[in-house]
Amino acid sequence: MLHTCYDYKMKIFKDQIGTSHTFENTPKRIVSLVPSQTELLYDLGLEDSIVGITKFCVHPFHFKSIKKSIGGTKKVNFEKIRLLHPDIIIANKEENTKEIVEELAKIYPVWVTNIITLEDNVKMIEDFGQLFDKRTEAQKWLDKICFAQNDFLIFIKDKAFQKVAYFIWANPYMVAGNNTYINELLKLNKFQNIYENCEDRYPEIGNDKIPFYSNCDLVLLSSEPFTFRNEHALEIGRFMHHAKTVFVDGQMFSWYGTRLVKAFAYFKKLHQKIA
Repeated sequence: MLHTCYDYKMKIFKDQIGTSHTFENTPKRIVSLVPSQTELLYDLGLEDSIVGITKFCVHPFHFKSIKKSIGGTKKVNFEKIRLLHPDIIIANKEENTKEIVEELAKIYPVWVTNIITLEDNVKMIEDFGQLFDKRTEAQKWLDKICFAQNDFLIFIKDKAFQKVAYFIWANPYMVAGNNTYINELLKLNKFQNIYENCEDRYPEIGNDKIPFYSNCDLVLLSSEPFTFRNEHALEIGRFMHHAKTVFVDGQMFSWYGTRLVKAFAYFKKLHQKIA
């Protein structure tokens, strides 16, 4: 368990990029700019406090009809956010642009998370528990994640390592590389990412380069942020003809927060599918 230093008297908190925030009272009006963090806030019992979400915040499903949409994750409507008078805006270093965060921070506290490892995910949940006075709820979810993770580690213990490529985009083709949350979950699954040593976190892989990385057991085609189709599988398969192509649920590999509990159950089914 990771621990964050808090000054409870002054209600001073530090987010995951090192920015300090001071609150006189527990924030009650929340705008979330990240789909997976919207789900986490809901699971912590903060439904009534969430006043604004992005158009990509699809969980829980009913939010799209009762919560104000403020745009996407890369392009927000600043005026819509201003009219919501939030006490805090929840953002993420990867999901949202630096420009968006800096512009919003001129008028509102913007809490930025940075999730690459499972430990980062634990810290985020712990932080939200402290920040929104939901410590008990946060600990319950951390216990669920810990139990599910330990159970999965037992399941995966005797599985053989497999070399994989995890595609996230087409035209141009892009894959998950090193220093990404996706890569961390691949490693947890005993999937050796053949693009792990690329300099970019999400390198572009042109058709002319795919053959150089063709020594692969599995090609994983994610359902988001790009929805891959059979024609993409056929095209990639021409270069990685020794690999088995599998369409995977991108939320399970890229959504952090409480989604991780469902992800471990999904990973079990995935391994049974590819066996």
